Amino acid sequence: MNKTKYQVIADDLRNKILLKEYLPDEVIPSELQLQEIYDVSRHTVREAINLLVNEGYLRKKKGSGTYVDSNKPSNQMNHTTSKTIGVIITYMSDYIFPDIVRGIERTLRKHGYSMMLASTGNDYAQEKLCLEQMIKQGVQGLIVEPTKSNQFNPNIALYTSIRNNGIPVVMINANYEELDIPSIALNDVKSGFVAAEAVMEAGHKEILLVSKIDDLQGKLRMKGFFKACEKYKIDFNPDNILTYTTETRLDVAEKVFDKLKHNPNITAIVGYNDQIVYQIISLLNQYDIRIPEDISIVGNDHYIAQTINLIDLTTIEHPKEQLGMDAAEWVVEAVQTGKQNDSIFYQPKLIPGSTVKSLNS
Repeated sequence: MNKTKYQVIADDLRNKILLKEYLPDEVIPSELQLQEIYDVSRHTVREAINLLVNEGYLRKKKGSGTYVDSNKPSNQMNHTTSKTIGVIITYMSDYIFPDIVRGIERTLRKHGYSMMLASTGNDYAQEKLCLEQMIKQGVQGLIVEPTKSNQFNPNIALYTSIRNNGIPVVMINANYEELDIPSIALNDVKSGFVAAEAVMEAGHKEILLVSKIDDLQGKLRMKGFFKACEKYKIDFNPDNILTYTTETRLDVAEKVFDKLKHNPNITAIVGYNDQIVYQIISLLNQYDIRIPEDISIVGNDHYIAQTINLIDLTTIEHPKEQLGMDAAEWVVEAVQTGKQNDSIFYQPKLIPGSTVKSLNS
């Protein structure tokens, strides 16, 4: 359900209070100023203020203004007794994420911390809601998988406020390039290089690259692919690039099939990840296109798809559970000591399978 204007304003003011942009006993901007800030009517501003007064975040003082209520317990951001870490990922039970969460949860439990888990569906608005909820609950640290990390994120200012208020944040799998936040991830440039190299060393020169473009991993893996083209002196055909986003993922397999029909010289496919590769293989099987006899294919992330478990896919190792464990160790140390360590990047390793056919004589 869409929020009303006054609820949106109340949410923003509440966040500012929780993040201590408005301190206890401090007067907030006047109704006239809030009208100008949010470009709304005075009635809407008053509804937002009344909501926060009823919740105990604000108190009105006649003739003086509206103040942040110093008696609101949830104004205290860093609860010393809560020992809760917020974990925000794009998807809750899909693909490689359960393994990552398992590593996080196991390590947090070892240190006596609980986990508050939420997913964004790779949607900015949902990410904002997740962050706001965790701020309200007073989490001591955050582990976040960025939402559409290859695009500008409207929540950047919120992340800045969170960090300015002493809540450590570490990103997993990617990061926001606008923010200097440590991340724990696979070396995706090298990952893309190794995946491409698997087919290039097998003699393939006409290769279809399938890449996701709204997440940073896609951009970096594509960069690695082109580095491999340079090494193996392959003049890559720009028509052999197929890109997609979160919203168009389900259309990819059909588009791959169309590419193969229009260019029968394509002998190999390098996919953004195993999830999309299994989707492609499933459709190609329906058209009796054999893997690897007709088309070689390489994935990324070493995901075991239960629906196609007979395929021994050539792919790239992803340290899923270890990544989760390292992220949890990072944030616990930051909470306990104030020390924020550097980023961690894992070096990719090829897992040879039976989906690449050698064209070398």
